[in-house]
Amino acid sequence: MTPSISEQVVLITGAGRGLGASIAESFAREGAKVAINYRNSKSEAEALAQRLGDRCQAFQADVRDPNQVVQMVSEITNSLGAPTTVVHNALADFVFNGDARKKIDEMGWEDFEAHALTGLKGALNLIHALKPSMAENGFGRFINIGTNLFQNPVVPYHDYTAIKASLLSLTRTTAAELGPHGITVNMVSGGLLRTTDASAATPDAVFDYIAQSTPLRSVTTPAELADTVLFFASPWSRAVTGQNLVVDGGLVFN
Repeated sequence: MTPSISEQVVLITGAGRGLGASIAESFAREGAKVAINYRNSKSEAEALAQRLGDRCQAFQADVRDPNQVVQMVSEITNSLGAPTTVVHNALADFVFNGDARKKIDEMGWEDFEAHALTGLKGALNLIHALKPSMAENGFGRFINIGTNLFQNPVVPYHDYTAIKASLLSLTRTTAAELGPHGITVNMVSGGLLRTTDASAATPDAVFDYIAQSTPLRSVTTPAELADTVLFFASPWSRAVTGQNLVVDGGLVFN
């Protein structure tokens, strides 16, 4: 029997602010126990946890460091219970500003590596730390946050987009391997969100252009994307794994 969201312990990486905070709010609203992971946003994460109630707590860890991830999972397990669902939302320091972005001939491997360490290595560290308990219980949910940019590179953020595409590949291969243990692995991919810290530098003209390009004539909000994440943790998605759900108002048809 797939547990309801209110019976789950949900770990959200990079949840001190922005999209991660909206995802934490959505799960808390549905009654889940929520572990709010942060790297540097201590005050924001703790304030969010206090606002969301006594079933939510903030936990510091750099997901790039496997030892810190193991320690965090131990702390969460002792405080809230073993995580049943993980939303990997953490993002390397990045600003969505097409005018200020590096062009491909200005980039070095270190730009890609920064995203790879947080996105790919972070996902791997989480899987290593949580697969044993999930497999023992016969239930687990990994939900990775992606992007629609590798299908529609309207702004060529080369480093960010390439690693998110790799994370989709990891989503599908781990879905194939972890499925027999009752663990699903899926991705939710937004476009430009209105508004997060990362997208705050985006000019209003870009938001307006995207809005007019979507069937819904609007730019997706963090709250709208966050609510979609709930589906992959819910009993309604129990037969769904290895999928990428694009949430961008219909800008990209997947």
